[in-house]
Amino acid sequence: MVDLLARTDSRAEPEIEAAPSAPAASSSAEGLSCLPLFFPLAGRTVVLAGDGEALVWKAELLYSTGAYLRVFAPQPVPRLAAFLQSEDHEAEKPAPSASSQEQRCLWHQRPIRAEDLSGAALVIAACDEDSEAAALLAMARAAGVPINIIDRPERSDFQFGAILDRSPLVIGISTHGAAPALAQALRGRLEAWLPASLQHWAAAARNWRARLKREPVNNPRRFWSLFSQAALAADREAPRETDFQRMREESQKQDDAESLEETISPNQKGVVALVGAGPGDPELLTLKALRFLQEADVVLYDDLVSPRIVAMARRDAEKIPVGKRGYRPSCRQDHITAQLVALGLAGKKVVRLKGGDPMIFGRANEEIAALRAVGVRVEVVPGITAALGAAASLQMSLTERDKARRLQFITAHAHDGSLPDDMDWRALCDPRASSIVYMGVKTLQALASRLLAEGIDPTTPALLIERATQRDERVLAGTIESLPPLVAAAAPDGPCLVFIGAAFASPETETSKDSVIEAAL
Repeated sequence: MVDLLARTDSRAEPEIEAAPSAPAASSSAEGLSCLPLFFPLAGRTVVLAGDGEALVWKAELLYSTGAYLRVFAPQPVPRLAAFLQSEDHEAEKPAPSASSQEQRCLWHQRPIRAEDLSGAALVIAACDEDSEAAALLAMARAAGVPINIIDRPERSDFQFGAILDRSPLVIGISTHGAAPALAQALRGRLEAWLPASLQHWAAAARNWRARLKREPVNNPRRFWSLFSQAALAADREAPRETDFQRMREESQKQDDAESLEETISPNQKGVVALVGAGPGDPELLTLKALRFLQEADVVLYDDLVSPRIVAMARRDAEKIPVGKRGYRPSCRQDHITAQLVALGLAGKKVVRLKGGDPMIFGRANEEIAALRAVGVRVEVVPGITAALGAAASLQMSLTERDKARRLQFITAHAHDGSLPDDMDWRALCDPRASSIVYMGVKTLQALASRLLAEGIDPTTPALLIERATQRDERVLAGTIESLPPLVAAAAPDGPCLVFIGAAFASPETETSKDSVIEAAL
C-alpha cells in the first residue's frame, strides 16, 4: 500500500521534495487542502517513465507495495539501472515469455507510448522538458489513469507525502508543498515516538478483529481501547495470546458490571476528569491528558486554554466554553459545577479542561465534592502549572541557593476582584523568597504599593510574563516599583504571571527582556 495525497481543488499537488508553486495551503477552517488516500497496490500495475535519479526511490517505494512495475527508461542513470537489473527484476525480451511476464518489474528500454497505460493503476514520470510533461499528462488523462510528474505540481493529480512505515500501520504527512522539510522533521519525531513494535501489534489487530467476530464481546470499543493503550505502551516486540485473552476478559467484566448497574439504575453514571492543559504549548500536554481528551464525549474548557489544545479533543466531542475572566462577563462557578454533575449523571465521559494544573487556584475541590456527592466518578490529571512552564520558557530557576530558599504561589485576586488583605506580607517581603503571583494584573499596582509599604526593597526584581510558552509570549521586566506602570502601558490581555524576587535578576533579563519591553510599548 502506498500513501497518496490527492488534490481537492483545480491545482495539482507539489512533490514532497518540490518547492511550493502557489501560496500556502488553506487552513482547515477554509477547507482540506488535499485528501490523504491509502491505496493498496499489491498485484496492480504501476507505470514509471523516465531516466533520472528522482525515479529511483519512487520505484523502490512502489515495488515494496507489491505492485507490478512497468518501467520505460531508454537511458537510466546508474542507480536506476542497478535497480532494474537486480536479481529480482528482468529486462523485457523482444518476445516476452510467460515466465518473464510473471516478473514484478519489467524494464522497457524505450520511451513510453499511449498503449502502455492500458490497465495501469497509476503513472509516475520524471520529465526534463515541459512539453514532454504536458504530453504525458494528456496521455494519462486520455487513459483515465492518475499521474504524478515529479517536481511538476501543475502537471500532477497527486503527490507523495513523507511516509512512516510500520505496515500494516502506515502514516503519511503532507504540508501541501509549503514546507517539505517540516513534513520530514515530523516524520522523524514520529519515528522516535512510535515504538517499532507497533508493526506487530497492528498485524495482530487484523487477526484479532476476525477472532472477535467469532468470539464477540458486548462492547468492542472497550476491547480496542485496551488494545490501543497496550500497543502504545508495549515494551516488547509482539503481542501474545495472553494479551488477547486478558483484554477480552477485562472488557467483558466491565460490560457485565455495566449491565448489572443498568439493571439497578437505568441512568448509568459517567466519569468526569479534571484535566490540566498546562501553560499553553500543546507539546507540554501530558500523554494521559491527551488520552482523556481523545476519549471524551464532552469537553468543558476554560477561557485561558489554548485553542490548539482544545482542538486535540476527539473530533466529534461536544466542546463547551466555560471561561471565567476577571472584570468581564463570565460563567459562574456554580453553573459550571451543575453542568459537570448533569453530564456525569447522564453517563457521559467528561473532561473539565483547566489551564495549568487543575489543583492550583482552579476551585477543583468544589467540583470534586459536588461530583462525589451524587456518586459520579472523578479522575484528576495533573498538568504543568503556569509558573513552571513560564520558568522553563524564561530559562530562569524559581529557586537559587544563595538568593531564593523559599517558593510561594499566591493569588492577588479576592472574591470581589480586589487585592486580598489577609496575605502574609512579611513572607512576601522576604528577600530570600521567590513569589509567583497568579491573577495579579488588575491588582498589580495595589500589590506593589502594599509590598513597598510593608518594607520590600524597591529594587527587588519583578517581571510579568504573558501567554507563557506560547508563540506570542511576551515578557515585561523591571523592579517591584517600576513594573506596574510598564504593565499598565502594555495592557496585556492574555494569561499572565508576575514573578517577584532576587532570583529573577539574571543578566539575560536585564538586557534581552528590556528590548521586549521596548517592542511591546
